[in-house]
Amino acid sequence: MTMVGFMQAGNVTVYSGSWRYPSADLSFLTMDYYQRIARTLEQGKFDLVFFDDRLAMPGIYGNSVAEAVRRGARPVKLDLTAVLGGIIGATSRIGVGATYSTTYYEPFHVARTFATLDHLSGGRAAWNVVTSVNDSEGQNFGRDSHFGHDERYDRAQEFLEATTALWDSWDDDALIMDQESGEFADPDKVREVNFEGKWFRVRGPLTVPRTPQGRPTILQAGSSGRGREFAAEWADLVFTADPGLSVAQQHYSDQKQRVAEFGRDPDDVKILPMAYAVVGETQSIAEEKERLFLDAYVHPAASLALLSEVMNYDFAKHDLDDPVTAEMTEASSGIRGLAEGVKRHLNRDDLTVRDLAAHRATLLQGPRFVGTAERVADQMQEWFESGACDGFVLAATHLPGAFEEFVRMVVPILQERGLFRREYEGPTLRDQLGIKRPGSVR
Repeated sequence: MTMVGFMQAGNVTVYSGSWRYPSADLSFLTMDYYQRIARTLEQGKFDLVFFDDRLAMPGIYGNSVAEAVRRGARPVKLDLTAVLGGIIGATSRIGVGATYSTTYYEPFHVARTFATLDHLSGGRAAWNVVTSVNDSEGQNFGRDSHFGHDERYDRAQEFLEATTALWDSWDDDALIMDQESGEFADPDKVREVNFEGKWFRVRGPLTVPRTPQGRPTILQAGSSGRGREFAAEWADLVFTADPGLSVAQQHYSDQKQRVAEFGRDPDDVKILPMAYAVVGETQSIAEEKERLFLDAYVHPAASLALLSEVMNYDFAKHDLDDPVTAEMTEASSGIRGLAEGVKRHLNRDDLTVRDLAAHRATLLQGPRFVGTAERVADQMQEWFESGACDGFVLAATHLPGAFEEFVRMVVPILQERGLFRREYEGPTLRDQLGIKRPGSVR
């Protein structure tokens, strides 16, 4: 299995009530906090610790950030470059990944950032490509509203073309560093890219030599048809959020086929559903812990603030028990398919705003593995061996306890069953993932 630890550089996990859990560590403004969690995941031989990001506080609900701030619904988002730098210094083998937007950054900036991280980590950097989804982010970067769905992907396509050209602007053997002769690098092996497109124009070359991985590992999580095509062309890891096994199997087959149609080896692209695991000493203990996560610490206003942000739609105009209508979903320019995913999970069409809020706040749109360590391992094994996934993006219900319990209780069982590594495969993230390193372009 490929295993990714999903993080936020702030006060919560993907679960909006996680900061309220009694044993939650609230020192999220210190480097020790992130280093401790990364070391725990590295002890568990995870492939990657990955940080999600957005470039604004949730501020669409009621056209205000007030409820997000009051309820702790992801109002804190630290700069990920600094966080990853601290983790690199505290670990030696686990991959380090971060979200950077193709809508509000420039190709040269992103190419240089992740090339630098790849060098400083010895080949462990990963970039999660996102197009950004809401008006709040646009307003922090001088736009009144967000780009439309297809326009975002057009821009992202061009962004990746420019970024990979910059990463490829140095050959692997361009550096000479002969102190006696005074020759530092071969100018015939360092090239301008002179990229010109509709959205971007970049001269190059990149100011960072070619990296240990050739190119940093690429992550992507688009679920629409356009998103799946984009992932098939560019991604090394594809994050999904399928609610059930049969849906995940269909998605897995479809995505692998799309990868092959782009002339890539499907085994080089890992499909990873986001999931959470609630582990207990007994089944009843695990179920009680899950009940606390789902009910006791989730405030409806926090859920709606996050839901509004994801869907780019103000749910403050609705009561929790209002039905979800076609007009409502058509008015949303946010993530497509969330409502359909919830319908599949609940196996009914008559959704309410409360249903959407609950699923968004507690990660119910992905698989939930709840029970003893043996039972959690059984469920993960079923998904892995039935053609539904190549591993998991494991989200924490609370930190650092959820990851600590999983590493201590579940990982040894997966290792005993031959489903998960006991030692790292090599120095780079691509080595751990078992995917090819891109060679020099010539």
